[in-house]
Amino acid sequence: MQAYFDARETMAAEEREHALFQRLPGVLTQARARAPAIARQLRGVDPAQVTSRALLSQVPVLRKSELLQVQHAARIARAVGTGDAERVRVFGGFSTIGWGAARRVFASPGPIYEPESTRPDYWGFARALHAAGVRAGDLVHNCFSYHFTPAGSMMETAAHALGCTVFPGGVGQTEQQVRAMADLAPQAYTGTPSFLRIIFEKADDMGVALPSMRRALFSGEAYPPSLQAWFEAHGVLGYQAYGSADLGMVAYETDARDGLVINEDLIVEIVRPGTSQPVPEGEVGEVVVTTFNPDYPLVRFGTGDLSALMPGVSACGRTNGRLRGWLGRADQTTKVRGMFVHPEQIARVLDCHPQIGRARLVVSGEMGHDVMTLKVESGVQLDVIRVAETVRDQTKLRAVVDVVPLGSLPNDGKVIEDVRRYD
Repeated sequence: MQAYFDARETMAAEEREHALFQRLPGVLTQARARAPAIARQLRGVDPAQVTSRALLSQVPVLRKSELLQVQHAARIARAVGTGDAERVRVFGGFSTIGWGAARRVFASPGPIYEPESTRPDYWGFARALHAAGVRAGDLVHNCFSYHFTPAGSMMETAAHALGCTVFPGGVGQTEQQVRAMADLAPQAYTGTPSFLRIIFEKADDMGVALPSMRRALFSGEAYPPSLQAWFEAHGVLGYQAYGSADLGMVAYETDARDGLVINEDLIVEIVRPGTSQPVPEGEVGEVVVTTFNPDYPLVRFGTGDLSALMPGVSACGRTNGRLRGWLGRADQTTKVRGMFVHPEQIARVLDCHPQIGRARLVVSGEMGHDVMTLKVESGVQLDVIRVAETVRDQTKLRAVVDVVPLGSLPNDGKVIEDVRRYD
């Protein structure tokens, strides 16, 4: 059985980095020419010069909330349109294709609309399915939704790229799912882990055995070790993949079970929440992705998810970088005394005081008596009064500044922590 999906999975890290940044200028040039929203994001940037991570980091991060706002504004401004006009009216100028070239269009919550072109394995999940042990000739029972969101199509197109047959199970109708699995004897499942567990428990209630089901690729929710052990006890080796409707597959689990290996056709960065600044390896921050998708070429797209890059390479032999997995959400905006406080504001405080290392704004107190404390790490003497004044300038709210020992703040990506009690 072929261990790897392709040779790129084991290429030297330096070779991969060189190849990615050789490709990137051409991708950016094409995106700027065909996607007006990307052209605006790259204003003042020469794509030919973006040949390293340091240079890429000078491009502003585009966050999911901004993409939604741009799409919504475009739909209001352009009430009608056909053909290429849909690239702007529907997709906000982020897509390079419109009706005809797009085989399907999907709607994620917001709504945010995403195109799918005719390219095989458009969403990139075939690599994750292969790592989960799925092979040509297998029957895949796909229990992701086929309606509105692209999850069902993500797994179906990936399975087809591997040479598999797909049963489009979708969601719900548990007894019918059990009957179909018993009749068709699929070798693999795609969907959420909780739904497969429900199917297995229903099968037990019905007295139906499902001996063929031995492999699973899970996504869409957490897959903790306890659930992994439950499935192994029931004869299923399950692996997880991390992706989004905007980007497709970002990273995937292998049999090494040591983090999620990054997809080969992406550049993944971890940035300080609310900023465009990459953090050191190992520090938790927001996952930011640049795709090489010619149809939907998102550049430095902030997912809003927290994770961290792991050192070294996977024991499975794949040499690409690894993510620790999903560690929470980066959008930590909270309301204090009737005012919203954003991670971006705390980032600007740190910009004004570069002698500060890690920082965390802790919001405490009881209803109607909010207290803000900015905890900061610094190896030098700080003028806490000036820092407090900067906090007030940025947030219009008073805060206490508390200097704490270096390394004492948790490495969890949190910039704002709300510990208020409302009981």
